[in-house]
Amino acid sequence: MTKHVAVLMGGWSAEREVSLVTGAACVKALKQAGYDVTPIDVQRDMGALMTRLYPKPDAVFNALHGRFGEDGCVQGMLDILNIPYTHSGLLASALAMDKPMAKRLFKMAGIEVAEHVEATPDEILERDVIARPYVIKPANEGSSVGVQIVREGDNGPIMDDGMVGSPRMMVEEFISGQELTVSIMGGKALAVTEVKTHRGFYDYDAKYVTGGSVHDLPADIDPALAEQAMSMAELGYATLGCRGVARADFRYDGERLVILEINTQPGMTPTSLVPEQAAHVGMTFPELVSWMVENAEYDA
Repeated sequence: MTKHVAVLMGGWSAEREVSLVTGAACVKALKQAGYDVTPIDVQRDMGALMTRLYPKPDAVFNALHGRFGEDGCVQGMLDILNIPYTHSGLLASALAMDKPMAKRLFKMAGIEVAEHVEATPDEILERDVIARPYVIKPANEGSSVGVQIVREGDNGPIMDDGMVGSPRMMVEEFISGQELTVSIMGGKALAVTEVKTHRGFYDYDAKYVTGGSVHDLPADIDPALAEQAMSMAELGYATLGCRGVARADFRYDGERLVILEINTQPGMTPTSLVPEQAAHVGMTFPELVSWMVENAEYDA
C-alpha cells in the first residue's frame, strides 16, 4: 500500500521562505519516490493543522525551519498525536536550538567549542562584552539569522532585524579559518565539505542565494582532520540524542577544530549541503527523503 506523507513547511519564523523552498523540493522528491504526498503550509492555527493531519498520515516530513518547527514544539505535538516524523525528537531538537545549552553539553562530552558569554541586546550595544573579534548570534535561531561578526576597528555592533525581540544573545569568540560541515545520517557521518564564501562567513545569503557560496566536496584537507571532523560530528549528534538526518558545522584555524552547532533541520534546498553529501556517497535526493520517511519515529 502506498504510504501517505504530510510535508510540513512554511511556518511563521524568520526562516519561512527557505522552509517553503525546502518543502517544495521534498514534496517533488517524495512524489518521485512513489509516496502519496500532502503539502501543508503551517500557520499559527494549531486546530487547523491538526485537522489537516486527520486522518493520520503514515509519516510527517518536517520541512519547517526556525522557531516552532525545529525547537521541539511541533515535535511535541506530533508525539501527542502518535505520528512518526522525520529528523530529531523533542528533546534533541530543543537542545540543539538552544546554542548555549548545546555548547555546554558538547564541552562536557569533550568536544572543543568557542568561548562565549550570554548577554542582552542592550548590554551588547553598550560595550564589548568579550574581546574582539567576536560573533553575535541569537541564542535560539537557525540559518545564521541575526548573526554578525564584530572586528577590530568596527564602529560597534549593529543590531539587525534578526536580533530585535531576542532577549538572549550569545557573544562568541570568532574563530578565523576554514568553515567545514559534516552531514550525519542515522548516526553515521557522510563526508566533509569546506564552505567558501566571499561574505566572510556562512550567513543566510551564503546558504540560500545561488552563488552565495562554493562547496568543496570532499574538502581538500588532511585526511586526519577529516576523520576528526566526522568523529566529532557523530559524537555531537549522539550527545544531543539526535536521530534521522542532521548537520554539524565547524571552524578550523589551523590548530583548533571547533564545533559551532548541530542543525537538526538542515536545509534541503537546491543549494543545500546534506543532499550534496548524500549524492557524494551515492544516494539520490528521492532516495534520501525516502530513507528519512522510512526511519521516521515519534516519542511515545
